[in-house]
Amino acid sequence: MSQPQSLEGPHPDRESLQVRCAVITVSDTRNFETDRSGQLIRDRLTWAGHSIVTYQILKDEPALIAETVLQLCQRPDIDALLLNGGTGIAPRDTTYDAIARLLDKTLPGFGELLRQLSFAEVGSRAMASRAIAGVCQGKLVFSMPGSSNAVSLALDSLILPELIHLVTQLQK
Repeated sequence: MSQPQSLEGPHPDRESLQVRCAVITVSDTRNFETDRSGQLIRDRLTWAGHSIVTYQILKDEPALIAETVLQLCQRPDIDALLLNGGTGIAPRDTTYDAIARLLDKTLPGFGELLRQLSFAEVGSRAMASRAIAGVCQGKLVFSMPGSSNAVSLALDSLILPELIHLVTQLQK
């Protein structure tokens, strides 16, 4: 039986592409000084050799989130959008709702796997996460919880190992 791809070595697509990313934090309380998760995303992407084209903090307003994502998806200098925050079930958690209706294709495995990995760390609280990923106008979109632990888990276990491969698939 063969080992999973991640244990066999890097995917052939992963060798030369620098993914151009937009990082968006959705929060009613964070600012550029207090946004630990947004900083974590930018640091990890940069460490992995990718570039940050834009970094924004948005209020948790569905129309604003949708408008911003659609504008960023039209930019030719962006390959992927990574959002954090607003994926829970509180009344002001509207990122999932704003993003889900924009996606042309969904990657249901992202939310499923993140909840599974989160369950191992936080137990049944993981069920409240509405993380989602997919494709909007030819761009990858990842929306993850706002906690730094969840962001680390999503980046290290799911997004970074597959980011180049997924972008390459979209560019075929």
